[in-house]
Amino acid sequence: MTAAASLPRQSSPPGEPPRPPEDRRHTIRRRALTLLIIVLLIGVPAGYLIISANQSRNSGKDKEAKYSATGLVPGWPSRVQRRLYQVWIPWDATNVASYETNNWKTSRLYVQFTTSDDGLNRFLWTLKADRSSLKKDDIAIGTRDQHVVGWTFAGQGPWYGLTRAQKNPAPTLDVVVNTSRPRYPTVYVVSRTVP
Repeated sequence: MTAAASLPRQSSPPGEPPRPPEDRRHTIRRRALTLLIIVLLIGVPAGYLIISANQSRNSGKDKEAKYSATGLVPGWPSRVQRRLYQVWIPWDATNVASYETNNWKTSRLYVQFTTSDDGLNRFLWTLKADRSSLKKDDIAIGTRDQHVVGWTFAGQGPWYGLTRAQKNPAPTLDVVVNTSRPRYPTVYVVSRTVP
């Protein structure tokens, strides 16, 4: 039994004229369309999966670097962090760096930035304070918090500080401002909240 089994040929419905055989151009077009559909059905989802996998892997590496940091990391804190810790950073701020610590008792966000004279005024306004609220030589950020991120407030000054205390769970902000460059003050902030 080496002969191939032949399938019965379907006949046209009664009353319908028989179809002419398919010409070569139509056959090529039909096969190309079929191939295109197969590529789209398989290729697009496969491409999407590859792109998603790469983004997920890169996101994981970014988060790992962020959460394994042991000090200030250059860059703005996320919007969620800024809102949660009530730290407003002026739009013209430069040299922005931040670091967040969390434990079961207290969460802290450390932020430093350099801004303009006007930017400092706007920052203080968000704290419901102004320049007169700053106390000269008052280092409001404690030694423990200075040690965590490596800040030392012993260099060229003058140094000013203030504390904005709030009831829990609202954060308390300790602020130190270095005005050794009066037009471009550097601001150091520790915002701590007790969950």
